Amino acid sequence: MSHTYILTLSCQDRRGIVHGVTGFLLERAGNIEEAAQFNDTDTGLFFMRVRFSCPAAEPDELRQALAAFAEPFGMTWGLHPVAEPMRTVIFVSREGHCLNDLLFRWKSGLLPLDIRAIISNHRDFYQLAASYNVPFHHVAMTKANKAQAEARQKEIIDAEGAELVVLARYMQILSDDLCRHLAGRAINIHHSFLPSFKGAKPYYQAHDRGVKLIGATAHYVTADLDEGPIIEQDVARADHTATVEDLTARGRDTESQVLARAVKWHSEHRVLLNGHRTVVFR
Repeated sequence: MSHTYILTLSCQDRRGIVHGVTGFLLERAGNIEEAAQFNDTDTGLFFMRVRFSCPAAEPDELRQALAAFAEPFGMTWGLHPVAEPMRTVIFVSREGHCLNDLLFRWKSGLLPLDIRAIISNHRDFYQLAASYNVPFHHVAMTKANKAQAEARQKEIIDAEGAELVVLARYMQILSDDLCRHLAGRAINIHHSFLPSFKGAKPYYQAHDRGVKLIGATAHYVTADLDEGPIIEQDVARADHTATVEDLTARGRDTESQVLARAVKWHSEHRVLLNGHRTVVFR
């Protein structure tokens, strides 16, 4: 039986890395199905993603061999069986467009996810969750109970073994502790405007200022609010005829599409962290 894996790695650039990786796979009768690499001349770091099949090779056996191979290179690496969809928990508040889009794409086989739970600070989408047979957890959030609420959220995430947490328009700021706990595995989506409009009704502010572009940004969550490494962005044009409702609808469509692409690339192990930036092997 042949198993298919995705290998991701990064290290200081040096001669012989690609030769070493391909030789390592060849020695184990591995067949490379897809490969991409990038050398960041600004940092001197090398990044690589390889999808390969390997007959009769078990994950633990490969990981042990890879650990020995990677050590002389000082590599940060990961090995991911393709047959194992990424265990995911989704956070949402009262805007359900991104949640609904992700659930539909997942159920349609377009996202390699295993959505284990939905967590919300409101009850609005418990019926939507039930229609997809996904457990729904209502965790009320106030200033007074924030620590206890986040402890409950963390408990659910850890119990489900979540490899990814998606903030699908979750309108609460995560604490620094929770951000650190989810480092590199939590993706957020937010609107992108110039100038930057904050608050509960950014599209109303955008309409008032007559913006000509609206957009969205998907990024990893860090303790620095909305400043995590960017995975994907997109924009939609607007003009003087656009109403607030028009802007809101276009913005929601853009947010859904941008978030879906970011989640897909992450779940396919196409995104590698590069300091405050990302390398995305599309």
